[in-house]
Amino acid sequence: MRRGTNLPRVGDFNQMVVLDQIRRAADGVSRVEISRSTGLSLQTVSNIAARLVTRGLVVEGERRVEGRGKPPRMLRLDPRGAYALGVHVDPVVVTAVLVDLDGERVERRRIATPTGPAALVDAVAAATRTMLEAADVPREAVLGLGVAAPGPIDMANGLVIHPPLLEGWSEVPLRDALAEATGFGVILEKDVSAAMVAELWRGNRMLRGTSIFVYVGFGIAAAVAHDGELFAGSSRNAGEIGHLMVDGDGPPCDCGNRGCIGVSAAPATLVAQAVARGVLDPSTPQGSPGELDAALTRVCAAAADGDARAAEILRTAARRVARGITTVADLVDADAVVLGGPSWERLAPAFIRGIRAELAEHATLREMHPVEVLGSAVGEDVGAIGAASLVLDDTFTPRPSGLVASVTRPAGP
Repeated sequence: MRRGTNLPRVGDFNQMVVLDQIRRAADGVSRVEISRSTGLSLQTVSNIAARLVTRGLVVEGERRVEGRGKPPRMLRLDPRGAYALGVHVDPVVVTAVLVDLDGERVERRRIATPTGPAALVDAVAAATRTMLEAADVPREAVLGLGVAAPGPIDMANGLVIHPPLLEGWSEVPLRDALAEATGFGVILEKDVSAAMVAELWRGNRMLRGTSIFVYVGFGIAAAVAHDGELFAGSSRNAGEIGHLMVDGDGPPCDCGNRGCIGVSAAPATLVAQAVARGVLDPSTPQGSPGELDAALTRVCAAAADGDARAAEILRTAARRVARGITTVADLVDADAVVLGGPSWERLAPAFIRGIRAELAEHATLREMHPVEVLGSAVGEDVGAIGAASLVLDDTFTPRPSGLVASVTRPAGP
């Protein structure tokens, strides 16, 4: 629970504390309840609430009877008080969304991933314009643009370094290019980290304890959060688990080892195995990310239709991924694992049972506590909605580090 302070110099932090309390209260919250939970004086809470109502971020709802005296009015977030834009860059498709303060999608555009960074920037700029026009949302109501991209990322300089399967990309200054093209402030983050932020912003199931989000796409990555706080690492690139070895007899990896978790569930691996075992025709196109993605869909469909060869390919991949997830869950003592990403909904029927079984049978700490395994609450747009949620999180989530800075910063000469 975030605690506030009554020091007059940190009003912005206190405003975030109050707003955070309001947005997490599904049924509304009173000023008195906020004062009790944050340690702020009732007068401070009332003053902040009045400002938030004036800004259109919060509305006053019904009165709630809470004992004697005049029933207090409940404060609720106004979902349409502000908006955020989000973009997810994937080798197959670029997804752009407009979300409200609840993180709910208002508009979406999906574009086949253009060749080269310049074409992508132009496409994203056009998509943001059309979404705002379609939703009749003025630019001044938009808090900013979040971008989720494959890692690693140079966060300090806003560079996408060497994303796999994106032709013509190397140390691309994507953050600044999109800021110039759209006119919005831009936050750039790894796709898996953005997805975790989407899950944290959307609901309360991962706000306590230690959680892992496993991103399943053209590779495998993980993000870790504890009590609602994302662990980002020293360069904000934590979660690169793609070369975690899970099967010494598994498929060869570009790193020189065999059976890394990333290659074990990569579309290229699964499609190649399906061709070798006769699930797919040898002439199946595999030359581009889009062709691999389409072929993976066919493999999953064959497994769902009862093809034993396809089912075994997916079961083997699931076992390997489950071993890696179990290792990571043991490492951070996780009590929840959430899976999502571009490939997850297709792979889930074959994967989720195996992952749950592996954790239940082999997790080192299984006798201390169970590990819950869930699919994303956000769905297939988790990357794009996560990107937009980065903006919401940056704007409205109170951070103690910012409080310390505001209190200790020298006044200057």
